[in-house]
Amino acid sequence: MLRISYTCFYKADIMKLNRYHSSYHKTFCAAIIIILLSSLHLRAQQPSKLVAYVGIVNPIVSLSSGTITPNFKDSYQVGMPTGINILREGHLGFSLEMVPYIKIASGNSKMSNFLFHPGVLFPIGKEFTFIARAAFETSGRYGLTPVLSKVITHGQAGKLFLATPFPVRFGNEQKISIAAAFQFGYIF
Repeated sequence: MLRISYTCFYKADIMKLNRYHSSYHKTFCAAIIIILLSSLHLRAQQPSKLVAYVGIVNPIVSLSSGTITPNFKDSYQVGMPTGINILREGHLGFSLEMVPYIKIASGNSKMSNFLFHPGVLFPIGKEFTFIARAAFETSGRYGLTPVLSKVITHGQAGKLFLATPFPVRFGNEQKISIAAAFQFGYIF
């Protein structure tokens, strides 16, 4: 008798799981079809352009707990941003940037931090671009980085740009910090 009730219970569970799996499968397939059709529609409107860039970023000053700290006071820190931008003509774009930082102090140098820096590009005209970036650092800090960028020269193989990032960081049991930096780079 116990075996029969266990078997009935087991069969009922399997039937419920099959119904759940079937509805989940239908919903998942419908979502994939909608995404594919949407991407085909967007692709038909305008093609995307993929560009890469490399640069140098020099933090200038930071403010935390009312204390202003210049980059050149006790040490020098420099970063080398490398990234890929996916652009649509006259529309929003996506940027994926990675920045290793090197710190030089007392005659010694070491990699002090690695920054993962995804963002959204907002072209604002006359070759200016506003970039809103999220920031995730190996130091345990995270935050946002608004950036104003300007293409300054065009070459046959690429473009030279200047940018001013303003990093805002939280976390890792430290006070909020706000900084300013100067970046220049080459888009190819």
